[in-house]
Order: sequence, then structure tokens, then C-alpha cells
Amino acid sequence: MPEYQRPLTVAEYEQNFAQIKPDMSATMAYNESARCLFCYDAPCQQACPTGIDIALFIKQIHTDNLQGSARTIYNSNYFANICGKVCPTEVLCEGACVHNHSQNKPIEIGRLQSYASQHAISENIALYAVPKEKNKGKVAVIGAGPAGIAAACELSKAGVEVHIFESKSSPSGLALYGVAPYKITNQEILEEVAYLQAQFGFSIHYNQPISSKEQLAKLEADFDGIFLGIGLGATNPVLANTQNWANVWGATEFIEQLKTDFQKVVIGKNVVIVGGGNTAMDAASETARMGAASVKLVYRKSKEEMSAYEFEYDLAKQVGVQGIFGLAPAQLLGDNSLKGVSFTNEKGETVEIGCDMVVLATGQQKQTQFLSQIDGLTLNKQGKIVVNEQFQTTNPRYFAGGDAVNGGAEVVNACAEAKKAAQAMIKTLFS
Repeated sequence: MPEYQRPLTVAEYEQNFAQIKPDMSATMAYNESARCLFCYDAPCQQACPTGIDIALFIKQIHTDNLQGSARTIYNSNYFANICGKVCPTEVLCEGACVHNHSQNKPIEIGRLQSYASQHAISENIALYAVPKEKNKGKVAVIGAGPAGIAAACELSKAGVEVHIFESKSSPSGLALYGVAPYKITNQEILEEVAYLQAQFGFSIHYNQPISSKEQLAKLEADFDGIFLGIGLGATNPVLANTQNWANVWGATEFIEQLKTDFQKVVIGKNVVIVGGGNTAMDAASETARMGAASVKLVYRKSKEEMSAYEFEYDLAKQVGVQGIFGLAPAQLLGDNSLKGVSFTNEKGETVEIGCDMVVLATGQQKQTQFLSQIDGLTLNKQGKIVVNEQFQTTNPRYFAGGDAVNGGAEVVNACAEAKKAAQAMIKTLFS
């Protein structure tokens, strides 16, 4: 008997994917902010990739200055509410909290961050005096993910006209399509992006992929500079002919389908997840919450060598996921339908695991084919865009940030890199 039953209605889906960091009430936020020691040399701030003044925004919450608190957060990170929910705070700001040294519970910084930023969003508070006339220049942004939108905010605030070109019908990239629904709802993501767009006045052109050299040439002719926030591509195909099998998914593709229309996702009874990263943990937990009777997470190395955070693995185990280690995937099994996966152990022996669904969380491909069309753009051996300290590429009119540069990190890293890139664009292109 599975721990979760397959959700058939939106209400059942929301129950199965209840938020692991639920919103705070005013009383909860006041009491939690009172626990902060307001450290002078705050280690939590040093652990934040965007350098938010955490002690200050918590003190502002405690003194009922929610607008000031939200401004403090947005000054450093434009995805304030989103990052409050999806950041691995357990290993970043909260992991660095001094309360950990005395075996006390760390301050719930992420939830406090979301509490303050949600106030600004719900009240539509204008935090910045943004020029209405964007007459400083024009920048094209390719990709409306965290990096692209963060760059657009910073550029627009300086008076630059920004146009984002997005291949999908909604914004936020993996923040919307790739983050587990028990971390943040789609509605919250879309509301924050709408708030940012209203605040800063940038344009997003949906369903307009930039994929050809001719399209790139037009952008180069029409704009002063271009920011690449394209992220990564499809899941790496570690098993042959996966496209010929029903119920064999790439992890990012599976999560995207789940988040856009969960009722169309067919979940197997016995599921195998291949991989040992955070995306693998999300996919494992999600299939369990969608009603799978058995979910086995299989990783080619040891448990200690997994790249996933320990708390992410704990989330998966809490919903009944079983971890199996030291097995490398070899091939899919079955004739007309999927019967299982064969693996190879460290001794070279074959181990077969029966299943009727496989999710491959084996990393994403770099978008090298598209990037090769940009004249003068250099990629490293791993297919990542080469940038300098200002996130300027080897083609001086192009800047870049996020997963296409770092190879795949957190939403907060993409926001931090994009803001630095935008500041460099302002200085380099428009000063």
C-alpha cells in the first residue's frame, strides 16, 4: 500500500504536495525574528550568494518595518520570495547561523525572507524609483529564467530598455518548471515575476525562442548588448534508445510535466530513479507523492559521494523512497513494454531491478549547438560559457550568467551572477 494515493483533483494534489516551508503568520514572524542575535559580522550573510543583509532585514521585521525589510532583501536578490522558499537554506544562511554552535535551532531565515517579500508583493509596494523613460540604451535578454529576469531588473532600474525573449509560455525557467511543488507553488512564482515586471518595466516576449544565427544577427543589430540566461538543455541520455520507451523520463522533463499538468502524468507502480543529485531527490519524492507503490533511487557511487544535500535525501526517505548505491545503469529491460533496468556493480556483475517507470536524473546537456552560432564566443571543455569576473563573454557584446555559465547551481547563484553581469553591462555599454 503506497504512503500516498494518486491525486485526482487539485485539492488532493495540493494535499500530497503540501508546502514544506509554510507561510508564517505575523505572530510567528515576530517571535522567530526575536530569536536572532543580530550578529555584527553575520556568518549567515557571508553564506548567502547574493549577500543579503540578513541581520538587518530580520531586525526590520521585528520592529514591524516590513517595507524596509523587503527593500533590504530585494536590494540584493530580486527573487526574494522564490529564494526564501527554494534556496537550500539548510546549508547556506541557516547552516551558518551561530545558533547551530549551541545545538539550538537556527533562525528560519528563508521563511522570514518570504514573509517580508510576500508583504511587498501582495501590497504591490513600489520599492524603487525606476525611470519611466528607458532612454539609456537597449539590451536583449535570451531566457526568462532567474538569471534573465534578475539581469532585466538591474538593467531596467538603471534606465535601460530590456526585452526578454523566452521560448516557453511562462517565465522563470527551472524556478517554475524544475522546482518541486512542495517547495513553492506555481502561483507564487508567477506573482513575484509579475510584481518585478510591474516594478521595473521590462518586456517579456513569450513563445519566441532564439535559435538561429539569423535571429542572433537581428538582436545584434537592434540592441546594444545581449545577456545569455539560457540555462541548460535536455537530460543527458545515459541509456540508449530511451525515446523509444513509454514511461521513461528525463527528470527535468518529468518535473516540468508534473508542474504544468499533473493529471496527464502517468505514474508507474514500481519506479526507479537513476541519479544522486538534488533533482534525483525531487523526482523520487514526487513520484512517491503521486502514488507510486515503490520508489527506488539508484546511484552509481556510494551514499557519501552523492552530490545531493543530506536534507534533500532525508525528504525523499520520509516519503518511503529506498536508496540503492554502487550500481551503474546499463540498459533498459523489456520487449514491448518496460520491465526493468539492468545495472552493473563494482565487481562487474549484472543486477536487474524490475520496474514499470524510470526517471533519469543524470544531469542536463549544455546548449553548445546554439552557442556555437555566436561569433567569438568561447566555451570551455565542459561546454560552459567562458566569462570574465564581470560575466562578460569573449564576444564583448554578450554577457552571461546562471547555469549556462556555472554548469548547474542554485536559483540564488543565477540571481547573483546576473546582477553582477547587468552592473558590468551598464558600466561597459552605457557609461
